Amino acid sequence: EESEEEDADDYERCLLSSITKRIRSSVKSMAYRSWVVEELVTDLLTVLQEHLLNSFFPVLQPAIEVGSAFEGWSPCGHDAFYRLLVPIKPPRGHAFHLELGAEGDMPAKDSCVRVELECTCTRDQGVENVLCFLHQREEALSRNQVSSLLGTLCTGSYLDVEKIASWFQNMVRPAWREMPQSHLYTMKVLPSSRSCKLQVTNASGRSLFIEMMFGVQRGNSDIFLSSQTAEAIFTPSTIWAESYAVAEVKFFRHVAMQAPRDSFHLKCLQLCAGSVVGTGFSTYTLKTIVMHLLNTIPLSSWRRREFLMRLQDIMWYLHSCLEEKRLDHFFFGNENMPEDIVLPPDIQTAKPINLFQYLVHDPTAHTKALREFSVL
Repeated sequence: EESEEEDADDYERCLLSSITKRIRSSVKSMAYRSWVVEELVTDLLTVLQEHLLNSFFPVLQPAIEVGSAFEGWSPCGHDAFYRLLVPIKPPRGHAFHLELGAEGDMPAKDSCVRVELECTCTRDQGVENVLCFLHQREEALSRNQVSSLLGTLCTGSYLDVEKIASWFQNMVRPAWREMPQSHLYTMKVLPSSRSCKLQVTNASGRSLFIEMMFGVQRGNSDIFLSSQTAEAIFTPSTIWAESYAVAEVKFFRHVAMQAPRDSFHLKCLQLCAGSVVGTGFSTYTLKTIVMHLLNTIPLSSWRRREFLMRLQDIMWYLHSCLEEKRLDHFFFGNENMPEDIVLPPDIQTAKPINLFQYLVHDPTAHTKALREFSVL
């Protein structure tokens, strides 16, 4: 019996060593690629901001790195898309008004961004040759000072996601040629109707895949209305989806600051997320579970020696959620939230939202999910 226990321990150690070496190599590669992408996008936006100076197009803000590749746990390895959210603000003489869908909908669905002209008569008195679109409309038209935003990037009075994506893509091509890195990388704009996807390839033929989404911030919070929708169904071009990606990346940064340097929490998430690729479970489900566990299990208990125990905890949590047909959204009504994550009041005080609600109404889907879990 002792010999069998020793063999089991040896096998466990070898398995753990093999897994951690593979994941450690992947994490190092992702970290370097993240740095390259951050530098490329920062320089690209700098060129675009210079081109748009004093225009009446949206004001591009510094990009925010979001998603699994920047959080350090992408299961896709070298093929990962590096996603960034580019916040946009209204140009001078304009205002964005967020319409968050039907009252009481949580999370907000079918949200829109309405664009309104603002009076600049008083505010811009010291700015030469600037006319107010509201009160000097005829003179503005005679000088060809029209609202580029309302005229080209809106449908009616609402920001149009597809028009913004096309406008941005058309600007990226000439802007890339002005960047110092253009002689080191070739850049190709990939098809995308609601974002800007780039394939950047170096001299040795290795490619980076970058996706820039556009977002309008909800007040001063970490929640945005995003151009990218999660659903594969048709979405009207004036509809923006509520995104929690910035709050999520801030949560993982908060954990990284509090956790021991040898913490394996991202390795746990990467391995578990990789195991569900190609199944009916989304990687976002595993991400939500791990965020909940990071909020309940002490961060000192995510080290290498507890690696397999934490993997078991993640899978047991998933099984329990499937049995109960309930997985709470991480942010809605969660009282155990780090102070540096800023949520709108309606999300802070909301009742928890069940991400597995569809299993309650669809017994066939529930049976299929349990069967897929047994295979995992």
